[in-house]
Amino acid sequence: MKIISSLFVALISLSALSAAQEQKVPRTFELEAKSPEFWKLISRDAKLETVASGFGFTEGPVWDKAGFLYVSDEEQNKIFRVYVKDGRKEELISLGDPDGNTYDRQGRLIDCASVLRAIIAISKDGKYEVLADKFEGKKLNSPNDVILGPHGALYFTDPTLDLVKGEKQEIPFQGVYRLDADGKLTLLTKDLTQPNGLAFSPDGKKFYVDDDEHRNIRVYDVGKDGSLSNGRLFGEEPGGKGDGVPDGIKVDLHGNLFVTGPKGIWVWSPDGVHLGTIALPEQPANLTWGGKDLRTLYITATTSVYRLDTKVTGFSQK
Repeated sequence: MKIISSLFVALISLSALSAAQEQKVPRTFELEAKSPEFWKLISRDAKLETVASGFGFTEGPVWDKAGFLYVSDEEQNKIFRVYVKDGRKEELISLGDPDGNTYDRQGRLIDCASVLRAIIAISKDGKYEVLADKFEGKKLNSPNDVILGPHGALYFTDPTLDLVKGEKQEIPFQGVYRLDADGKLTLLTKDLTQPNGLAFSPDGKKFYVDDDEHRNIRVYDVGKDGSLSNGRLFGEEPGGKGDGVPDGIKVDLHGNLFVTGPKGIWVWSPDGVHLGTIALPEQPANLTWGGKDLRTLYITATTSVYRLDTKVTGFSQK
């Protein structure tokens, strides 16, 4: 009887262990260096701080010198001002599925309005103007992320990731575009399956864009006319189901890339070497440089906005 009883207890223990292993392990903040160069960018004793929480799904952070961030909430369908000193939230606009944001040369907030299938400019009192919603007479898919590029043009990605259910895809590809100040819209490339985050190198000679479906980052050479050429693989960010995919991209003044990806922010050298990962408690979607000296990363991660001080200065188009 003792043998049978012991065997039964052992089987119960193994079953409990198996069940525990199947449960999702809570994420924590960790700095995972793959190269000593990582510690030149992030302090070993860096601490992650929560700026604000209680959102549905955060995206598109943009730093304002007045001490707040513009933050999209794709579930609450709003864009907020989030004050970094105390986490206070102030609604700017109610808008169906707002996504990536940036400033243009005029200082206007530019948003990828997924439901409108448009790039829009939003005034400080919450009114908006459509800047682009068609290419060659066909509706855009669902603009995802946007940045200010050299010479004042806006660059954005247009995947089908947030195409409203039931709406027709009119453009038979997922493109990357340039929107000039005069309203001219130019297709730069259509060789990605689901283009998402994008960024320029500080010297403006390289252009980076990641692809959700293939979990990789591509780099292009930038011509004097703003055209892209010589597209090639820069890096890959593999991960398991539910771990997250490459999304927002920011660069520092030295050309290092900070790319949201599986479990956190992947840090890359300008040469495509994965220096390390900033693992986060929630899956990040995007990030921006902020603070007086642009040495702080503000990160939108699922239901929260986080802050992490770094050793480097962020690059920002002006």
